[in-house]
Amino acid sequence: MKLIVGLGNPGRRYEGTRHNVGFRIVDALASEARIGFSVNKFDAAYGQGTLEGQKIALLKPQTFMNLSGSSVAPAAQFYKVEPEDLIVVHDELDLPFGRLQLKRGGGTGGHRGLNSIVERLGSSDFIRVRVGIGKPDSKERVVGHVLSGFGKDEASALEEVAKRAVDAVRTLLREGAPKAMTEFNKK
Repeated sequence: MKLIVGLGNPGRRYEGTRHNVGFRIVDALASEARIGFSVNKFDAAYGQGTLEGQKIALLKPQTFMNLSGSSVAPAAQFYKVEPEDLIVVHDELDLPFGRLQLKRGGGTGGHRGLNSIVERLGSSDFIRVRVGIGKPDSKERVVGHVLSGFGKDEASALEEVAKRAVDAVRTLLREGAPKAMTEFNKK
């Protein structure tokens, strides 16, 4: 079983923001795998199914970004998922818009959703699908940037970015992390 988590914030106010790109990717995965979401366990929208011949659970924490670990840790425990079988899809300030980078373990780069997951799991040895959202020109603008919508040019490219991220997750499931990293980190 693989647990695939998309990070974001719940509610209409945050739909379409940069911070919710993880939700967008997991929604696309759910569509491809024909998985429906329920909201009554793990303080999350979640669903189960099969993708690339693997049993998967999809999770969108409804705890707000900074408390994502409060949703992810119980789900991982319930499904008996070890950190190496956890895939977290999230927005990444340190990558230009649209760039993908897959990574196993390491630091969180100050991402509060990742901080919460690491704290609650007691491990950082999970796979991250980092989706570049670009970086504002000053630290003071970070919160406004991640909670803002995409610009016109970015919005038109977002579907292709989501498609590549879905392909990256499918490759992770089908061929493993080393192959997926080789294929998607160079683009």
